[in-house]
Amino acid sequence: MMGFAISDEFLGTFVPILVYWVYSGMYICLGSLDKYRLHSKIDEDEKNLVSKSAVVKGVLLQQTLQAIISVILFKITGSDADVATTQQFSILLLARQFIIAMLVIDTWQYFIHRYMHLNKFLYKHIHSQHHRLIVPYSYGALYNHPLEGLLLDTIGGALSFLFSGMSPRTAIFFFSFATIKTVDDHCGLWLPGNPFHIFFSNNSAYHDVHHQLYGTKYNFSQPFFVLWDRILGTYLPYSLEKRANGGFETRPIKVSKDE
Repeated sequence: MMGFAISDEFLGTFVPILVYWVYSGMYICLGSLDKYRLHSKIDEDEKNLVSKSAVVKGVLLQQTLQAIISVILFKITGSDADVATTQQFSILLLARQFIIAMLVIDTWQYFIHRYMHLNKFLYKHIHSQHHRLIVPYSYGALYNHPLEGLLLDTIGGALSFLFSGMSPRTAIFFFSFATIKTVDDHCGLWLPGNPFHIFFSNNSAYHDVHHQLYGTKYNFSQPFFVLWDRILGTYLPYSLEKRANGGFETRPIKVSKDE
C-alpha cells in the first residue's frame, strides 16, 4: 500500500506533547473563573519567581529532550508488530499494564522527588527551579531543570513502559493520560465534578500544599496515588476552605503526635 504511515512509536512520542498544550490551554481559558481558583490571579502574577515566557521555554526544552530519548527507547524495544505476536489485546491486560505503570512511575518519582528535597545541593541547583512556581498553573506542570526532567519524567516513564510490558500503541494512551493528570495537578483550580478530584486523593489541592512553604517537606507523591506519603509519614492532611473574596484555599490540618 502506497502512502505515508504514521508509526505508533511516533504517536507515542508526540501525542502526549500535543495533549499537554491542548489541555493546558483549556485551563488557561478557565483560569479567569476566580470562584474556582486555589490562589488569586494577583498571587499568581506576584508570588511566582519566574516569568511565564521562561516557563514556556523551559517546558519546550524538556519536551524536546524527552522526545529524543523516547524515539531511541522505542527503536530499542521494538514496534507493536513485535508485541502483537506474543500477546493478544484485552481490557484486562490493558488495565493490568496501566496499574503496573502507574505504580512504577509513582514509586520512582516519590523517592527521587523526596531525595531532591532532602539533599540541599540537589534542591538548590536542580529542584528549586520547579518551586519557583509557588502558585502552580497548568502549563508550568513540566517546568523543571532539564536534569530533573530526565530523572523524574523521562527515566520514570521509560521504567513504567518497560516494567508494564505495554506496547508503543498502549503507551500513546497511558502517557497521554499521565500528561493530563500532571497538568490537572498543577492547574491551580478546584472544579466541581472534576473526575481527577473525585477518584484521586492526589489532585490539584494535594499538590498545591506541597508548593507552599509549609508543605515542602510533605506530599511528595506524584502523579497518581498518595500511597508512599501515607506509608512513610510524609502525608500532610489539609482542608479546603472558601476564601472571602472568592475561590478556595488549602490549609494544613495539625495532627497531634499521639494520633
